[in-house]
Amino acid sequence: MVEGLYSPNGAESIDPVVLIKLNIIQYTFGIRSMRQTIKEVEVNCAYRWYIGYSFSEKIPHFSTFSKNYTRRFEGTDLFERIFGRVVDEIIKHGFIEEETVFIDGTHIWLTQITIGIVKR
Repeated sequence: MVEGLYSPNGAESIDPVVLIKLNIIQYTFGIRSMRQTIKEVEVNCAYRWYIGYSFSEKIPHFSTFSKNYTRRFEGTDLFERIFGRVVDEIIKHGFIEEETVFIDGTHIWLTQITIGIVKR
């Protein structure tokens, strides 16, 4: 889904998959800001493993996400498609049933995505 986001020119950039995984960590664990998410990832072995970074690798600066969001993701439905795919895989493997997907009105954009998945 992110294949077209890799640039063949210039310096190597942050892998878009890493940026999306950082966002997934943030929302899954209720971390309120990308700055705090980065602080958590810097010291959490499981988070580092999940995004594919070793202990010797520097975690991207928190501002990297917002810059990349503006340049790569804004105006696309990429996050919604990835979220939908992840939920579909979770359901397919029996970790949750569709009836257990809850909607929280405080997260309006997640509500819209969740409703689309549940209705199928």
